[in-house]
Formats: sequence, C-alpha cells, structure tokens
Amino acid sequence: MGNWVVNHWFSVLVLAVWLGLNIFLFVYAYLKYAKGDKYYYTREILGSTLACARASAFCLNFNSMLILLPMCRNLLSFLRGTCSFCSRTMRKQLDHNLTFHKLVAYMICLHTAIHIIAHLFNFDRYSRSRRATDGSLASILSNLSHHEKDGGSWLNPIHSPNMTVEYVTFTSIAGLTGVIMTIALVLMVTSATEFIRRNYFEVFWYTHHFFIVYILGLGIHGIGGIVRGQTEESMNESHPHKCAEAFQKWDDPDSYCRHPQFEGNPAESWKWILAPVVLYIFERILRFYRSQQKVVITKVVMHPSRVLELQMNKCGFRMEVGQYIFVNCPSISLLEWHPFTLTSAPEEDFFSIHIRAAGDWTEKLIKAFEQQHSPFPRIEVDGPFGTVSEDVFQYEVAMLVGAGIGVTPFASILKSIWHKFRHADHNLKTQKAGHAVLNFDRATDILTGLKQKTFFGRPMWDNEFSSIATAHPKSVVGVFLCGPRTLARSLQKCCHRYSSLDPRKVQFYFNKENF
Repeated sequence: MGNWVVNHWFSVLVLAVWLGLNIFLFVYAYLKYAKGDKYYYTREILGSTLACARASAFCLNFNSMLILLPMCRNLLSFLRGTCSFCSRTMRKQLDHNLTFHKLVAYMICLHTAIHIIAHLFNFDRYSRSRRATDGSLASILSNLSHHEKDGGSWLNPIHSPNMTVEYVTFTSIAGLTGVIMTIALVLMVTSATEFIRRNYFEVFWYTHHFFIVYILGLGIHGIGGIVRGQTEESMNESHPHKCAEAFQKWDDPDSYCRHPQFEGNPAESWKWILAPVVLYIFERILRFYRSQQKVVITKVVMHPSRVLELQMNKCGFRMEVGQYIFVNCPSISLLEWHPFTLTSAPEEDFFSIHIRAAGDWTEKLIKAFEQQHSPFPRIEVDGPFGTVSEDVFQYEVAMLVGAGIGVTPFASILKSIWHKFRHADHNLKTQKAGHAVLNFDRATDILTGLKQKTFFGRPMWDNEFSSIATAHPKSVVGVFLCGPRTLARSLQKCCHRYSSLDPRKVQFYFNKENF
C-alpha cells in the first residue's frame, strides 16, 4: 500500500497546486477589478460582473498556456529520458499527460462559460446606461464617447443609443474573436467525447485542429481594449473618491474636478501563450522533419482477425520497448496521423506495428495492403515517443496485462526479454514476466513469435496478485496495463490491496498506457 499512497498523494499534490493557482488568479483578478480605484467608474456601469469577467479571463489565459504542453510528445519523451534516474513517483506524473490535458480543457470550458455570462450582463448594462436619460453617473459616463469622441476617451463601447449589442459584438475585435473562439471550443470539446473518438476518429482529428483558430483568436482578443479604466494622470487630477459624487459639476469651469479620462487595457493573452506556442511550433517542425524521412516497408503479414503487421526500416530510427509511433498514409489522407504501439524489440533490425481494422482509416489501410503488392503504399512515420512501458525493466517482477489489440505494447517487451536472456544481459533487473492476453490457435504466438504463448481468458486477479506477493515477498512488482478503464480500476485496487505497508516488503506499482 505504501507506494500507492505516495503516488496517489503526489498526483493529488500536483492537482492541488494547479487548482490552487486557478483559485489564486481568480481571487487576485476579482479583487483587482472589484476594489481597484482605476476601475471605479467602470464599476458604476457594470457592477460586479466586471470583476467576474476579468477574473475568468485571467484563468483562461493561465489554462490556455498549459493546454498545449501535455501534447508536446517530444518534450515528454525528453523529460522521461532526463528523469530516468528520478523516482518512479516523479516519472509517473508524465504518464498522466492526457488526463491533465483533459482537466485543463474542462477548466477552460468552465471559465469560458463564466466569461461569456458575465459579458452578456456587461453588454446589457452598457446598452441600458447608454440609453438612459436620467442624468445618473452611469449615463454621464456612457455619454463620454459623444463628448470626448475626438480624444477617444470613452468608457462605454456602445457609442450611440441606436447601436445594438449584436452590432458591437460582430464589429469589435473582442466580440468577433470571442464568438469565433467559442464556436471552435464547442466543436473541439463535443468531438472529443469517447464515443466520437472511438467511432469517428477522423471527425475528432480534424475538429481538434480548430485549436489553431482558438489560439490565434486568444492572441488578438484583447487588442480592442473594450475593458477600460481611468488613466493614471486623470486619477491624480480628479480622483474618483473626491470627484465621483460631484459628477454634475464636471463641466463647471470653477470646479476642481474634470471629466475623467480613460484608456483600454493592453492585450495580455499573447504574453501567456507565446512561450508554449513557440514550443509547440518547434515540436510540429520536428515532427514534420522526421515524418519526411523515407520509410522502407520490408515485410507485410496479414494475421487472423484482419490484423495487419508492417515491418519497416528508417534511417536513424532508434526505439525502446513500449514506445509508439504516429503513422500517416498520404494516399488515404494527407493530414491524418494515427498512433500505433511498436511490437518489435530494440534488438531487432526492423521496427513493426500491428494494425486492427477499427474505423474508416484503418479499414482503408488494410484494404490498400491487401489489394496492392510491391510497391506498397507510401507510409510516413513520426516518432518514436515514450510511454510508461519504458520503465518495465526497472522492476524485478513485471506483470503485463493486455486486452484485445492492447496486447501490442507487450509484444515488444517479451521479445526484448527473450533477447536479453539469450545474450545474458546482466543489467536486466526483471527476473519474471507474467502476462495475460489473447491467444490464437497457432504454433507460435501471433505477436511475439515465441513458442511460449500467451494465455486465454480473464484471470482471477486476487489469485494472481496473491501468488505473486507470496512468491516475491520483498520485490517491487510493476503491473502494466493496456486496456479499458474498467480493467484498470480492478488492477489499481489490487495493487493497492496487495502492496505491503512496510516499504521493505512487496510493492505493486500500477502503470497504464495512455494514447
């Protein structure tokens, strides 16, 4: 139980820090706009929704800064390599990159909703104060756009009583980019549901690239400076605490109070997202360069159940066990890239993948290789990228669990273990590998090619864990899964249940593949 508790609480700590930063930024921005003298007059028109809109904008900037980082696969592979001597707890956090990406996306959606609702109230109040004829401070401030038009010192973006909210929304930079960004976000989020990803991957793939529209819109969203505050010079001359109540005398030449002067806030979003965007562009350039390197298909094998095996070579390609690549077939689609786990071992003179028919793209790819013999359709490859399975040889005992096509990450591991034992690799910590995966009626295993075949059916997990804990009472056991969430929950509970409270005794570390 000890290691599970450490891993769990470290993940909770990371999550708490992220949530804490969100709360801090929200409260900081809220108080700045709710209490700051610079925005005293702006609050006279908008009330508390000004602070709500700006606080949510701060959090949107922060999370938009983070959203691309978990998708920088080369960066994660680099960090995994540099953290090879770090504790397992530290390295395991890198395996939660997709989960963190989703959490950040949910937070962006939450603050987008707050931001939009707050601005709906804001524009309604702008409109009502612009049409007001009661001589109130809000109406006087709203009419500054008329009196001070030449100087540009306006506070209300609705410059005429006849100007509608819809007109301002679709003719201002902030309004138009806000609408476009919201549409892009809705399309990305709705197409990222598990049902769409599983059954209509192409829809998910293409709509998710609307992130480019979202990022560009965010970068220029604040250029118009719709949210305005009193200038420093004007505050020194006519501080709102002295002059707000004397607003009816602002036009009096003998009054010490003058019409306040306003300025728009400078655009800030681009400062938040600049570094991550540059890093991501660098990532995409590197991926493009690697994808253009020639791939030679050395062997094609059609296995039962329409599983296609491709064996390939590529200049300079180096892999580790459990890694994956992205594959593109230009004759099918120029833009679609799909992830596949490498099933070959690093010791082999080729790299291979196994592809199961599971969607339009894979169906077309399998048909292309079934119908066309050499020369085969051109394949482009990007990667390899690191996964949790790279750590398998850091454990004395490894339990490998795969479901369906999820057996593929472990084919590479089992082959590599065979090669290491064959060549008496003394650096290999692993002394036992247990596996429970799908079996075919063949003389050798369909994936590993070994005579030691994989086993049929779902094991009794309590029996499996109990027997391993008994056989290895002082070992660190790595449990690796590539399979559904329901199975992941069962295995995680078993890892927790059968790990000893004494750190010197048996410890089970749960690791799950995520793509």
